[in-house]
Amino acid sequence: MYRDAGNRGNEAATLSNIGTVYHELGDRQQALAYFEQALPIQREVGNRTGEATTLTNIGAVHDGLGDPQQALAYYEQALPITREIGDRAGEAVTRYNIATIHRAHGDLDKAISELERVVDLDRQVEHPDLASDTAFLEQVRQERAAVNSVARLGAVEDRREAEPPPR
Repeated sequence: MYRDAGNRGNEAATLSNIGTVYHELGDRQQALAYFEQALPIQREVGNRTGEATTLTNIGAVHDGLGDPQQALAYYEQALPITREIGDRAGEAVTRYNIATIHRAHGDLDKAISELERVVDLDRQVEHPDLASDTAFLEQVRQERAAVNSVARLGAVEDRREAEPPPR
């Protein structure tokens, strides 16, 4: 109906909503198809919030499809838009998604950096996920501490092996 009436903004919103439903149902290919239809319309009508949300949603689909690099590419397109329009909650969501990819690939420093920003943004907007995001940040910090501890132990062992035996 929106398409027939020429209401491009509502058409894009509806396409995005359908994509979200498919994503929640686990049909990522269908979700992607709807999000990809919605994106150019969001851009055409100048809906920057809708554009950023759709980019983030496309990123989430690619992440779910096992393509984290493509997901990051979409998140990195969404991030400056969320900042430009002052959507701190949207920025927090996008940064959280970026953090999970960095964590999954073992880049705990980058994950922590993003999560620290997420928690700060959550505080600013009194986001309901503040407690869980803070807990996740602490969990990743503990993971980094454990990795660093193992690395230090390995370095000590390497030095011991390199030292000549006592006489």
